Amino acid sequence: MFNDVTTMRWSVVIPVFNERAFLPRTLHSLARQTRRFRLVLVDNGSTDGCIKEARAIIEEAGIDAAIIHEPTPGQVHALQTGIAEAAGEFVAICDADTWYPQEYLERAERLFDRYGSGCVATSAYLLPEKQDGAWARWRAFHQLAAMTLLPLQNHTSGAGHCYRLKALRAAGSYDAKLWPYVVKDHELMHRLLLRGRQAFARDFWCVPSERRENRTGVRWTLSERILYHLTPFRLKTRFFGQFLGPRFAARRLGDTVLRQQPWARNR
Repeated sequence: MFNDVTTMRWSVVIPVFNERAFLPRTLHSLARQTRRFRLVLVDNGSTDGCIKEARAIIEEAGIDAAIIHEPTPGQVHALQTGIAEAAGEFVAICDADTWYPQEYLERAERLFDRYGSGCVATSAYLLPEKQDGAWARWRAFHQLAAMTLLPLQNHTSGAGHCYRLKALRAAGSYDAKLWPYVVKDHELMHRLLLRGRQAFARDFWCVPSERRENRTGVRWTLSERILYHLTPFRLKTRFFGQFLGPRFAARRLGDTVLRQQPWARNR
């Protein structure tokens, strides 16, 4: 798409593990973005041919991209490797099963520019695939209300996060030595919010696949989530390090459990 990194503001990092059923739609949505970017696609050991198909789509769309390999299993390792390869001012973390409207990067960029260097992250809310009806309106209202009322917490998944790259690296980025468990986007956002603010907007959203509804076995419990919301910001570091981390370790909820794909058995 472009090669002059001195004028580039955006990198997009996508970790990939066996995403042949979903990755093409994600790539096509990114190819239509109104902001230029460099794509860093991180193959985390795929065996389903999705990377070969991705190469063809990237070439046909003219996307400026690097496809790199991270042999250590787990999104946290793939994201750490991808972010190390990122360049520019901002980085968008995109999931391989998520659709992004063509103004996605542009809307995030406007938020960063509006709030200045103190804005270290932007958070897009998640819409269901069927965007019409009361359920979609409620989802949007609920997430926007939570972001407004509790701005020092995370309210979305990594699929909807963009970061100021310098701040992300200064906060430690994704790193298994810092947080090797699920809910890593919440823990990372806390480290970012120690350095600045996050921003969001009514028109800043993305659409993850419906398969995410079938992941109850790799999430935190309701009581853990409630305690996360109730814990004061100044105590959040202890909440993650001294409370939630040991509980996840005891339940073996390391980041690699996210490689389980129960929906694949139903196709």
